[in-house]
Amino acid sequence: MSTHVVATAGHVDHGKSTLVRALTGMEPDRWEEERRRGLTIDLGYAWTTLPSGRDVAFVDVPGHERFLGNMLAGLGPAPVVCFVVAADEGWQAQSGDHRDAVAALGIEHGVVVLTRADRAPGRIGEVLAQVRAELAGTGLRDAPVVTVSALEGTGLAELRAALDEVLAGAPAPDEGRLRLWVDRSFTITGSGTVVTGTLTAGTLRQGDRLELLGAGGTRPAVVRSLHSRNEPHTALEPCTRVALNLRGVSAEDVHRGDALVTPGTWPLTGVLDVRRSTGPALTATAEHLVVHAGTAAVPARLSPFDDDHARLVLDRALPLVLGDRLVLRDPGSRAVLGGALVLDADPPALRRRGDRARRAARLARTDVRGDVLGEVARRGAVRAQHLHRLGLLPAPDAAPPGDVRVLGDWWVHAPLLESWTRRLRTAVEELHARDPLAAGLSRGAARDLLALPDAALVGPVVSGAGLEQDGGHVRSPHHRGGLGAHETAVLELERRLAAEPFRSPEADDLTALRLGARELAAAERTGRLLRLGDGVVLLPTAPALAMRELAGLPQPFTTSQARQALGTTRRVAIPLLEHLDARGWTRRLDAGHRTVAR
Repeated sequence: MSTHVVATAGHVDHGKSTLVRALTGMEPDRWEEERRRGLTIDLGYAWTTLPSGRDVAFVDVPGHERFLGNMLAGLGPAPVVCFVVAADEGWQAQSGDHRDAVAALGIEHGVVVLTRADRAPGRIGEVLAQVRAELAGTGLRDAPVVTVSALEGTGLAELRAALDEVLAGAPAPDEGRLRLWVDRSFTITGSGTVVTGTLTAGTLRQGDRLELLGAGGTRPAVVRSLHSRNEPHTALEPCTRVALNLRGVSAEDVHRGDALVTPGTWPLTGVLDVRRSTGPALTATAEHLVVHAGTAAVPARLSPFDDDHARLVLDRALPLVLGDRLVLRDPGSRAVLGGALVLDADPPALRRRGDRARRAARLARTDVRGDVLGEVARRGAVRAQHLHRLGLLPAPDAAPPGDVRVLGDWWVHAPLLESWTRRLRTAVEELHARDPLAAGLSRGAARDLLALPDAALVGPVVSGAGLEQDGGHVRSPHHRGGLGAHETAVLELERRLAAEPFRSPEADDLTALRLGARELAAAERTGRLLRLGDGVVLLPTAPALAMRELAGLPQPFTTSQARQALGTTRRVAIPLLEHLDARGWTRRLDAGHRTVAR
């Protein structure tokens, strides 16, 4: 179930709330002070059904300059606006603020309403021309205009018809990732925490597990129940006004400007690179600003690259992605300074001389729809899921551009992958030439050499380099190693073991032959020797020879019987028998008996 959402906009006391009341029969002002003063202070909500059967919910925003932040919280998530100008007063100061906000947010669908027509019937044409001129540079420049008198009830039917037509032509809501900007939170006795907002993307379902992203950090929350227009629902689609009863968070933990999202699907970022969409040059804009995104208002520091591009550092992180629109406001004058478009929600650090100039040039070339190849090239390697979270990919399993290679869940720029494979191959070949006894380059050393972001990338890079892995080492498939100066000593050891297969040399014997652990390991890798536990060294044929002797024993046999049959010591017999057990050639029955496996 979905409902169209329309926000009001316009100067204070130009009849926005009166108009909503006339259209819906509901009182949008929620606070007693608002009704007493006849002044909207905070956001109000009401709903109705249009002649076509479309359901529409109105977010009524305050017009007074002192409550500009509240106005932006209501206007921010709304896709359609009802821009109100009183016919008897014409365009006023806050009309301009609201126009600037509409332009900054990129709102292109709406209706212009000239209210209080009964008070100034002779000024309609003059005010209409004025309004058209003021809205000429915004998405509402060609919006339909309806003249109404809420007091007399004239023009309301025409306004409902105009709203129907505008909503029919509005773009379809985003069915993608869920992000709900919170505009209210409160407690209902017996139910607990309730939050409200305008659902502009994704579908909400009863029982959904969400993340609450806010000033207090990230908290898990579960949707206990859903309401829209005071009716319960099991699921709600965009674009809808929703109320969620949450389990897992208290009302004190939730504030306007927090966001509810599907876990793991949105980035939290406090640093943004942006492009100016409206307003003065960024080089002429104050350094300290308030940034409005969704219903959030966050202090920020602006660092311009040029007139059109800048870096924003927010006081707290927000779930923002490529293409999100921001409103920049002067905290001192309360005025809307302009709008900005998010180009990068995960920008690079700027550390070296010339980085700022290079970044400005890169941003100037950036397509507002995103440059996937460019972002992969900048990072070298990045997970597809991260690109999706940043708004660069429609889905994590999207097809990569031509110059990107997919290694598991990583996207790697092809030139970087080629560099990795070339450097790894060179390092391994140099190691083999320098130290023929070496087992190869360890996986850890290979990862460190290439500065790989994930150990899981070692395997694909090794394969791509035409190398092989063995025992945690990377080596060339053509390298079988050699024993060099130790060849004579190994030959002597082989001669002795051929004569007495189960008489492993003692440590002193190996020392005399100058065969240490590295030399023995190299001989084992080339298939010359077999090393067992406790320093036992035999020929690779020893296990098969032992089985011939053990098979002739009465079954089962003891360790002592095996030792005697092999003509060796317990130092050799025990690790040799354990080796045979591990290969499944013998089976241990109890602490003292084994049998040959059949």
